[in-house]
Amino acid sequence: MHEKINITTEYITLGQLLKLANIFESGGMIKQFLQEQGVFVNGEVEKRRGRKLYPGDIIEFEDGLTIQVIKE
Repeated sequence: MHEKINITTEYITLGQLLKLANIFESGGMIKQFLQEQGVFVNGEVEKRRGRKLYPGDIIEFEDGLTIQVIKE
């Protein structure tokens, strides 16, 4: 599944993006998930909630979900 998240600012943090995408119910769940499993950001493993994401960045989960950051 491929999803696009539109941002209106220069960047968004990984934690904010995951909350905006409604994948997790709380910030605590996001923190735990990233610490234990992490996600791929542009093909590299990332476990920091504060990672800045810019338009064009692609976030991938092990289950096949992909999120692309866009700015329209």
